[in-house]
Amino acid sequence: MDYENLHKQYKLYSIQGRYLNLEMLTHFLDSRIDKSQWKIMGRSVQDRPIYQCEIGWGETKILIWSQMHGNESTTTKGLLDFLNMLQDDSAVAKNILNAYSFLIIPILNPDGAEVYTRVNANEIDLNRDFQDLSQPESRLLMQCFKAFKPDYCYNLHDQRSIFGVGATGKPATISFLAPSFNEEKEYNESRLQSVALILKMVKVLTGFIPGQIGRFDDSFNINCVGDTFQSLQTPTILIEAGHFPEDYEREKTRKFVFIALLSAFQSPDENDVVVDLLKDYLQIPQNIPNFFDFVYKNVGFNYEDSKLITNFAVQFREQLVDNKIHFNGFIAKVGNLEDYFGHVECDFKEGVYTDGADDFPKLDTKAHFSINKNVKFVNGLVKK
Repeated sequence: MDYENLHKQYKLYSIQGRYLNLEMLTHFLDSRIDKSQWKIMGRSVQDRPIYQCEIGWGETKILIWSQMHGNESTTTKGLLDFLNMLQDDSAVAKNILNAYSFLIIPILNPDGAEVYTRVNANEIDLNRDFQDLSQPESRLLMQCFKAFKPDYCYNLHDQRSIFGVGATGKPATISFLAPSFNEEKEYNESRLQSVALILKMVKVLTGFIPGQIGRFDDSFNINCVGDTFQSLQTPTILIEAGHFPEDYEREKTRKFVFIALLSAFQSPDENDVVVDLLKDYLQIPQNIPNFFDFVYKNVGFNYEDSKLITNFAVQFREQLVDNKIHFNGFIAKVGNLEDYFGHVECDFKEGVYTDGADDFPKLDTKAHFSINKNVKFVNGLVKK
């Protein structure tokens, strides 16, 4: 299957970048000829509609939701591209829809999406609310789960650019998890079904991003939606969209989300027989927070008539301004960076750091500085 050309064909080019709110979703809905598959399943804290789409007539039922954290839009983009393909009258779409029935919730947290925050309007992390069910958005998803009775659940998220694939020095562009169902992190039949589907996606994605696929931490937390659904004996798959080199808008990563979904839902008879599921799954390197956006090495500092040499790192913080995400670089770590990598790494070869203030990088301050007073950096980037 030509996954890349399929994505080019069905990518929603009208939706770009890191900011994706309810208005953009409704523009997508307005462009649909057949809107009968869509309905408002409920409303958010601030009374925004939460949409669901039911599509397909196959026996196996799939529940997918995205953007329960409002600032995690990459998987929503990939999901909408996939949904755009399903709503086309193609052989690929028909094969999938013959095998599966989907209930898709593209933006579970529209209030958080509007202001680009992780939490909802009551400042609650929805992914820690699945025992209390204190929020309308959490209750809606649980009601949907109980009514639809899915055979599988797909929980779609973004992860920050700080995650790498083990100690390989490669970023975790896509990470997967078969969530735990108990404190002991045992593997029952339900969890092994999640593992099998993850391996199916990993096999295809390895052809596109070799070495950039991670396994998310499986610490058990019953308050999380994935752990809750897994404990209810429904195989659940977590997909985390991460960083691809030079892709801060996550337009390349969205393609890999699309490919992951498409590869997962090839007709059931195309499933590979995996001899040792658990061994193969555990061989996927765990993703760990060992990356910064910028790592600067061998930086010189003048201190009391002597010259010191050290290293420092800069991490972007995202800010919503006029419906666009701006990336502001802040000093994140100073000193030994032996176990860390940078998406951009520079060796300053003892060039002297100045910033017009203390002339030494101070944690949590903006990364505006100069090297040898003639190369200026703004937000960690060379000023042109």
